[in-house]
Amino acid sequence: MPAYLAASGDAERSDGRSDSPNSYQGLRPRSARGRKEVGIIGQAGWISSIINLVNTIVGAGILAMPLALSRMGIIFGTIIILWAGLTAGFGLYLQTKCARYLDRGAASFFALSQITYPNAAVVFDAAIAIKCFGVGVSYLIIIGDLMPGVVRGFNEDAGGVGFLIDRHFWITGFMLIVIPLSFLRRLDSLKYTSVVALISIGYLVILVVAHFIKGDTKQDRGDIRVAQPESAVAVLSSFPVIVFAYTCHQNMFSILNEIGNNSHFRTTAVVIASIGAAAFLYVLVAITGYLSFGNAVGGNVVAMYAPSITSTIGKAAIVILVMFSYPLQVHPCRASVDAVLKWRPRRSADSANNSPSRSGLLQPPAKPSSKPKGDGMGETRFAAITVAIIILSYIVAMTVSSLEKVLAYVGSTGSTSISFILPGLFYYKISSPESPHHQKLMKEDDDEEDDGSGSEDEGLLGGSRLKSGPWRRKLLRRLSLALAIYGFLVMITCLVTNTLFVVAPH
Repeated sequence: MPAYLAASGDAERSDGRSDSPNSYQGLRPRSARGRKEVGIIGQAGWISSIINLVNTIVGAGILAMPLALSRMGIIFGTIIILWAGLTAGFGLYLQTKCARYLDRGAASFFALSQITYPNAAVVFDAAIAIKCFGVGVSYLIIIGDLMPGVVRGFNEDAGGVGFLIDRHFWITGFMLIVIPLSFLRRLDSLKYTSVVALISIGYLVILVVAHFIKGDTKQDRGDIRVAQPESAVAVLSSFPVIVFAYTCHQNMFSILNEIGNNSHFRTTAVVIASIGAAAFLYVLVAITGYLSFGNAVGGNVVAMYAPSITSTIGKAAIVILVMFSYPLQVHPCRASVDAVLKWRPRRSADSANNSPSRSGLLQPPAKPSSKPKGDGMGETRFAAITVAIIILSYIVAMTVSSLEKVLAYVGSTGSTSISFILPGLFYYKISSPESPHHQKLMKEDDDEEDDGSGSEDEGLLGGSRLKSGPWRRKLLRRLSLALAIYGFLVMITCLVTNTLFVVAPH
């Protein structure tokens, strides 16, 4: 996302550091007051950020949207899909606001925990790691379940070749593809595989819409619910599926760290574009898929089409989608595991002094660090954690054919935590007028406004140049607390629902 950082890109080395301690002064207005820069930052573009975020959001769960609509009715179901997108988008927006309190390139749930709830940081990151690990394993299981059918669809005689219809063979084969991708340090490096995954999503969407327009499923179509939901229990069973379908918050901080232009305008645009695109695709597939089959629709709308080359390609597209989505789960899982391993209980005063917050706002810029760049992990530690995640996920996928019930509970806690509860609580705590971090941030903003520094984009969308008034900041704090409370309510609802029947999360 170049713009006002275009010139500074040439002044930096490929590892993300400046050639001299002060070489970035005057090039990055947001850092002019001494905000340290950590890790590989400032290289990802606006489009690649959106591509990776959309790919993280939209997964195989899009195929379950017609079923959710059949239980809720078209009108109510569409409203719920849009509402889930709005609340998830607000959680992403709060993450962009929280990142301003941390050193450039150091934003993470762990870093925020260190300056807000330091002794709870290990719990937060453990929940994220378990959630991402579980979803990654579910992707491998989907590959093992679908590939035998894909092979038979392309060649009916393939059933006579034993290993071609063996799920273990296909899980092993596709692991050889995702392993190199899982070792990439930067999320931005996955933008090309994300493009391929989005092409697969595009094919699935076109397939569903084309069958709806063609009308070749009407003979088997059930009744249509326009406004009347099936029942309260049916609505509750589908609500978590829709909520979890927007979960992408585990990768948002990586995107904020790597994006070239991290102005308020640009990061907010990434959130709006990503959530908007996902909501549009969800509504489109939900309505067209539901109108194609009515109440007879199943949990995977593509699997309901008559056997043909197009439906077989659709199943192959699902495999490609989840294959390239697996590394997007390994990335945050690895970071959270690293944070859990590094965590030590400490007093709040100590955490405030030692955390990667903007403690140097009123001090001269620090000299470039000699620590490992990127995610802060050394090569050996990075490789060890990645190998452990890959091996464990492979073993689980090979030995377990369904993680549905386990993932239902993990998703209920993990997804709601990172989507609503943590962004809401973190922003509410750190933006308190009594917070020293907030006071330092406001001091920097005042100084930038006085000397005329700051980016043009920030002025366009209420950044530091045109700061929001006290009443707006107070309203945002109240809304962040409301989001956290909403997250707890969603978690309770999902957990209660999962004790009655299984819900498959995104």
